[in-house]
Amino acid sequence: MPSKKDSPRFHPTSLLALPLLVLAGLAWPAPSGAATDFDDEAREIEVLAEQMMARARIPGMAMAIVADGEVVSLRGYGVVDSKLQEPVTADTAFRVASLSKAFAGTLSAMLVREGAMDWDSPIVNQLPTFTLRDGQAAQQITVRQVLSHQVGLAYNTYDRDLEANEPYPLLAAKLAEAPLTCSPGECYAYQNIAFSLVGDMVFATTGDFYAAQVEKRIFQPLGMYGATFGRSGLEASSSWARPHVRSGGTWVPVRPKETYYRIPPAAGVNASARDMAQWLIGQMGHRPEVLPEELLAEIRSPQVETPGEIRGSGWRRERLREAHYALGWRIYDYAGHTLVYHAGAVQGYRAITGFLPEQDIGVVILWNSESAMPSGLFPSTIDRALGLHGRDWMAPAGRRRR
Repeated sequence: MPSKKDSPRFHPTSLLALPLLVLAGLAWPAPSGAATDFDDEAREIEVLAEQMMARARIPGMAMAIVADGEVVSLRGYGVVDSKLQEPVTADTAFRVASLSKAFAGTLSAMLVREGAMDWDSPIVNQLPTFTLRDGQAAQQITVRQVLSHQVGLAYNTYDRDLEANEPYPLLAAKLAEAPLTCSPGECYAYQNIAFSLVGDMVFATTGDFYAAQVEKRIFQPLGMYGATFGRSGLEASSSWARPHVRSGGTWVPVRPKETYYRIPPAAGVNASARDMAQWLIGQMGHRPEVLPEELLAEIRSPQVETPGEIRGSGWRRERLREAHYALGWRIYDYAGHTLVYHAGAVQGYRAITGFLPEQDIGVVILWNSESAMPSGLFPSTIDRALGLHGRDWMAPAGRRRR
C-alpha cells in the first residue's frame, strides 16, 4: 500500500512558485512523523533485486531504502570484483559520480546561511580572474546559476578534455574561450567543469579545501563514516567495488579512472549504501540539527525547467510530467507527486538516488558496471511507495505489462 503523510500535499504545479515561497520564509513541508510501514514493499524490492542480479549477471550492487527516517532495507548483492569474488556488503564503497552534486548544493547552502557566500552575488567577487568569452556575462554569473547549470555554456563543456586528462585548473581557465549559447540565467545546459567552480568559491570563502569542508560539515555529522573523496580514498576503503566494463561478452574489472575525481563538487564522492542511507535520512528532514528544513527548502527549490528529462527511459516517458533542476538536485513530477532525484555515471559505475518528500520514502542504488538494468529498481520502488502497479521496469520495453 502507498504511504500517506499528514502534511499538506505539494503539487507540482507549484514548482515554479517555490523559490518565492522560500524567500517569503515558508519551508518545504516537513515529514509529519506518522508511522509508515514500508517493510513488506522493501522485501519485494529485495526479491526483485535478487532476480535482477541473476538475470543480468552483473558483478555487484548495493541498495538502501529508507522510510520515515528509518532504514528499512540495506543490502549488498554480488561481488566487488568479478575475479576475486569478494561479496558486496552494505559497507562497500562505490563511486557515486554526479550524486556528488547535491553535496555541493548542500555545502553551499550552509555557507550562504552563515553569510560566507551569497546565492545571487557575482562569483567574480571571490574569483576575480574568472571570465567568459563575453566578459560582461562573466561579471553576472552567480552561485545559484553555477549550481543550476545556467552559466550559458553548451552542454558538458570541456568534459572530453577532462577525460583526456587535462587538469581542472586549465579547463576552468579555458572557459574564457568557450562559446556561449545564451546569456547567464537564460538557458539550462548540464555542466561538470563549470559546476565545479563552486569548489573554488568554497576555498575562497573558507580558506579550506572543498573536500575537507564536506567531510567536516556533512559526512561526519550525518554519520557517513565510510564516505571519502578521490581515488586514493576509494582504494583505501576496507571494501570497495571495482569498476567493470564490458569486454568479450563478460564484465572485466579495471582500475578507477582519476579524471572525474579532479572535479570533487561535480563527481568526487565515494560512499557505501549505509553512508547514502544516512545522507537520504538527512536530506529528507530527519537531521535538522545538521540540515535545517529551511536549508533543504533552498536546495530543492526549482530553478530552471529541464524538459529533456521527460524523454528517455520508459519510466521517464510514462511517469514524469514535469522536470526541473534545483541546486544540485533534480525535481520531478512523478505521476502527480514530487520526486527529488539525481543519477550519476562514470566509467564502470552507475548510481541513482531519490525520494518522495510527501511519502517520506527514498532509495539509493549503487552498482559497479555499466548495465542499465539495475536502474529499473528505482521506479519499481517509487511505484510501490505511490501504490502504482503493473510495470516491470527491468523488462525490455516491449515486454512491460500493465
